[in-house]
Amino acid sequence: MSLDLARPAPTTIDLGVLPSELDGGLGWRAAIGLVVLATDQTMEHEFRALINLPGVAFYESRVFNDAEIRPDTLRAIGPRIAPSVALILPGLKLDVVAFGCTSATMTLGEAAVFDEIHKSRPGVACTTPVTAALAAFRAFGAKSIGLLTPYAPEINASLIANFRARGIDVAAAATFDRRDDRDAARISVASIEAGIVRLAKAPGVETIFVSCTSLRVAEATAKLERLAGVPVTSSNHAMAWHCLRLGGVADPLPASGRLFELPA
Repeated sequence: MSLDLARPAPTTIDLGVLPSELDGGLGWRAAIGLVVLATDQTMEHEFRALINLPGVAFYESRVFNDAEIRPDTLRAIGPRIAPSVALILPGLKLDVVAFGCTSATMTLGEAAVFDEIHKSRPGVACTTPVTAALAAFRAFGAKSIGLLTPYAPEINASLIANFRARGIDVAAAATFDRRDDRDAARISVASIEAGIVRLAKAPGVETIFVSCTSLRVAEATAKLERLAGVPVTSSNHAMAWHCLRLGGVADPLPASGRLFELPA
């Protein structure tokens, strides 16, 4: 026969409301909003690989896109940009918003992309891979580039025409012709390295631009520049740098490549 002993009920000591102070949060130097394609496997990883600075924070939203990269599927992204931007920290300040699709920016036009961003974030500084690439070429003093992409030849042709209309000659171009964005993200760094080395041998190439936020360059930028003998940048690489500079962060980050030592 067991004896059931009554136990006293546990009590909690109530310390009341404690004092607290608010600081600037993770993005006290720069809060950067990123609009990332639904199929993109690379952009967020590369931004974090390139930039590790106290007080600089990235906040992402995804925007629906078709996996197949065609002019009609790229145009369809346009009206979806503003609602995606609206989901990034509603009611809190962003210093910069970046839209992460090179070919869609080229198809829609930078002004149209900025208009969509400003519907949700009036007046915010904004960039795209095309905007950032052009800023990078100016920073390098480059007038002629080598272009490496995963796009269909007709999209390559449009990108080349777009750059030439902006005063940038494309001395050499090559494509992996991977039209599904999910496959583009799986193109090996070794394949990209081989493409860059080949482009660097073409006459007149002053800088190499790897176009598409799905292609991986950030983890090997310094090595790629040594092999090429010219500056190398990419959609993500240029845009991460441009976001910093637009956000007022001028810290040099030489480990991230030559571009990250330069002002915008």
